[in-house]
Amino acid sequence: MLIPFFYQLRDGGLNTSITELLTLLEAMKKGVAAQSVDDFYFLARACLVKDESKLDLFDRIFGAYFQGIEDDFADLLTDIPDEWLRQRAELMLSEEERARIEALGGFEELMKALRERLDDQEERHEGGNKWIGTAGTSPFGAYGYNPEGVRIGQQGSRNRSAVKVWDRREYRNLDDSVELGTRNIKVALRRLRKFAREGAADQLDLEDTIDKTARNAGLLDIRMVPERHNAVKVLLCLDIGGSMDDHVRVCEELFSASRSEFKHLEYFYFHNFIYESLWKDNRRRHTERIPTLDITHKYGADYKLVFVGDATMSPYEIVYAGGSVEHWNEEPGAVWIKRLLNTYPKAIWLNPEPQHRWDYTPSVKLTRELMGDRMYPLTIAGLDEGMKALH
Repeated sequence: MLIPFFYQLRDGGLNTSITELLTLLEAMKKGVAAQSVDDFYFLARACLVKDESKLDLFDRIFGAYFQGIEDDFADLLTDIPDEWLRQRAELMLSEEERARIEALGGFEELMKALRERLDDQEERHEGGNKWIGTAGTSPFGAYGYNPEGVRIGQQGSRNRSAVKVWDRREYRNLDDSVELGTRNIKVALRRLRKFAREGAADQLDLEDTIDKTARNAGLLDIRMVPERHNAVKVLLCLDIGGSMDDHVRVCEELFSASRSEFKHLEYFYFHNFIYESLWKDNRRRHTERIPTLDITHKYGADYKLVFVGDATMSPYEIVYAGGSVEHWNEEPGAVWIKRLLNTYPKAIWLNPEPQHRWDYTPSVKLTRELMGDRMYPLTIAGLDEGMKALH
């Protein structure tokens, strides 16, 4: 039974050797795994997997071989959310109908038209193409469609085409206690290591203790050293809310792994793009913000800068003053990210969106250019490449 399993592991991408298989057989012969399937699983994993980053691959192959697990169709058996059916006034348009709806002619014209609508409108509107309302093709309002509009009075995003949002949204902080799935991320982050001993001498130095005791005619001479830590310093800037809601899980795993791997880690949140301020607590982001310039003055150029975000937004948010969807920014986001890159030359952008979509999203292409092409997918392979670039 184990010979076909051995070949399936090799066909699946694990470079399992004959020696490792013989080690497993010898352990089973000695009764290490007893009669338990769980014991056999842990024994087989310990004997046959050399690279910690391959543990998840082993789990899938093991499950498929011994339990007949088929994981390709699990994501297809999901229920349609009730929210999709509740907005009875929500407009449904074909691709041809959407193509016929034209934008107003640029960001300045859009904001000018909004000011005029606010001055003139006196009542609620529904289903129209001009006034601020619901379920229409107007650039202003909620639960309708316009390829370049201002969202007002809608719970969450639908088409993700708004260039400005007037609703205050509350985001929750990422959970740094998440452990499930962080294992492979930790393995990738360990490429970025530079060990040093810092702080109080609170750890026994066994070799030096033995040496000094022997030199002291056997009289015990205990020697202590500071604990050994990863001395790399990291500034982690995380996009939160909006389209990033789709990627909360993987960002939490990255955040948790980073907190574990880096002693010198400072983290900040932003929404869509970097502007004149960031924040530490999403529950207080409207009242407790940290000026971006204060960050550059406080943390030295020896910090590695890591942005995490899908870079999916209106290009206005990057290149225009006032382009932010949530506030009026006096300077474009592109100016602020260049300031940060000038201060922190070792910088990368991790993007959770699949890489094959990047070329079809103008804001991703623009962000990638500003980063000097140092954008990597938020995958294990992407993390490996990103950590190499930060060295």
